[in-house]
Amino acid sequence: MTARIASSLPERVTLLGGCEVKAGEPLAPLTSVRVGGPAEALVRPRSPEALVALLRLAREEGAPVTIIGGGANTLVGDGGVKGVTLRLPGDLFPEVADVTAEEGLLTLGAGAAIVRLINQMRSNGLVGAEFLAGIPGTLGGAVSMNAGTKNGECFRVVEAVEVATVDGVGWLTKAQIPHAYRHSELPPGSVVTRVRFRLPKGDLVASKAAMDKDLGYRKSTQPLSQPNFGSVFTNPPGDFAGRLIELVKLKGHTLGRAQVSTLHANWIVNLGGAAARDVLGLITLMQERVKAETGVELKPEVKRVGEFLS
Repeated sequence: MTARIASSLPERVTLLGGCEVKAGEPLAPLTSVRVGGPAEALVRPRSPEALVALLRLAREEGAPVTIIGGGANTLVGDGGVKGVTLRLPGDLFPEVADVTAEEGLLTLGAGAAIVRLINQMRSNGLVGAEFLAGIPGTLGGAVSMNAGTKNGECFRVVEAVEVATVDGVGWLTKAQIPHAYRHSELPPGSVVTRVRFRLPKGDLVASKAAMDKDLGYRKSTQPLSQPNFGSVFTNPPGDFAGRLIELVKLKGHTLGRAQVSTLHANWIVNLGGAAARDVLGLITLMQERVKAETGVELKPEVKRVGEFLS
């Protein structure tokens, strides 16, 4: 009997074993802004070994690998995503806390939500990552973009990052990863698998008060109750993207079912039923008008993935 040869990428990944594979899976529900087309192959590896094998298969097949994470800060094109769309399970790794009288090392899986770090921080009597409270997405995404607020950035508390490549899995120290405002330079083709944070012991009452104050401010100034992907642009040196967008009178501007937020001009919200082309159209308009009227070139913070249709 002749063996059946897999004819599609999802089938080939399924035959690899060790992964949950879904062909043609809609990605819009997996993103915080709720837009975008399907994945050719949405894959969740069940072990680090399966992840490495998946990366090797993708290289052999010439298939692109897109990491979707928690779907925050991500705009998926209406045409969907070709190749492998990778989503690490939040429980792929156990959480480890190594705490002394003065400080603690917390190791969590990259697929875990950022709030898991905050919960582990508090339960172990640690402080120092308050600025990450309330930021959506996963720890892997937070490391990849050096997420943060005006009060701090992810790499302030990172001790080391574990990554998977086609050659295996290994740790990198913070010093081995160049990083800057909303940016980190991980090895090409690598996937963050675990993150280790170093945090001091401290005043938990003051820590909670700081988080409550910051979250209260964000709720009053950002459209957190509507589908969005956070800040659209990084702040230019010495200025604020939101101020510039408001200056050129685009606050509240609508294209299709996407809108420049009426609460914060550096945010785009989905009014319900928005398409990626609507969101991208607003991003382009914001850039063009700010450049024309102020001379400032806004740089997107949001990551675009997949095929964008006109």
